[in-house]
Amino acid sequence: MSIYLAPMEGLADHYLRKLITQCGGYDLAVSEFVRVVDQLLPKRVFLEQVPELHQQGRTGAGTPVRVQLLGSHPQALAENALRAIELGSHGLDLNFGCPSKTVNASKGGAVLLTEPESIYAVVRSVRDALPGDQTLSAKMRLGFEDNSLMWECAHAIRDGGANEIIVHARTKQQGYTPPAYWHLPADFEARLGIPMIINGEIWTPADAGRAQHEANCSSIMLGRGAVRNPWLASEITGRHNQKSDWSQVHQLVVQFWQEVTQQMSPRYCAGRLKQWLNHLRLSFVEAERLFQRIRRLNTIDEINQVLPGFGDAN
Repeated sequence: MSIYLAPMEGLADHYLRKLITQCGGYDLAVSEFVRVVDQLLPKRVFLEQVPELHQQGRTGAGTPVRVQLLGSHPQALAENALRAIELGSHGLDLNFGCPSKTVNASKGGAVLLTEPESIYAVVRSVRDALPGDQTLSAKMRLGFEDNSLMWECAHAIRDGGANEIIVHARTKQQGYTPPAYWHLPADFEARLGIPMIINGEIWTPADAGRAQHEANCSSIMLGRGAVRNPWLASEITGRHNQKSDWSQVHQLVVQFWQEVTQQMSPRYCAGRLKQWLNHLRLSFVEAERLFQRIRRLNTIDEINQVLPGFGDAN
């Protein structure tokens, strides 16, 4: 079994990738997407968006990071894929699943699920550009409005030369609304002959087991579940046998706050902390209390006066 940390645009940035992977259990983290239009991006774009490339393509915890590209221009994606590999990315992932209307309007992400031939052209071009020993994965949903082209898209990914297929088990139209339909791609591994990683609605170790069973695959990708519970992967693998308590979570939150305030513009720091707490409060009642306490605070000094005092359960 392999466990991947999902790309989550605007949420799982390099700060969270570091903290979540240091809690253990992850074999790979996939970056937020790097948007490609029709030209080769400067190296600095990759280094700014995926800072782990400065450290041999690994998070601070040592977990390999794979750059994800989003776009529809085969040649431009191929050139940028090779650049990502040269900068230290551990393989390359292609995004055919982003549900954003803005992204889809510019022919990126899930809208390509309506054009299997375009998916094939992109994957084939990227595969031909990469060294043979580099893994090429592609992340797709079950479809755009429905799953009628699910198999055509999956075959396009496989036939284009991808080594792995990652499946978010919902359509673009279904967004993030429960449930995830893990059973629908259950024959992918057997019929495609490449590994599948299943994704969507995995919040607990029990969910992970059901997803593996219904999807008929061993590997999973964790998204929002990992943001709400950074130890989820370790719980799934059995390395973390007890439910995490607030003192452990608080230590992570303090570390996150320290790193964010050291590196981000002060005007964005409070919002970034609140964004993560908004997810954590769905798993930890103390995170809800902290969120309510700081929700109207906007400066680093104000939050510094409050955050240390929330280390003990109240």
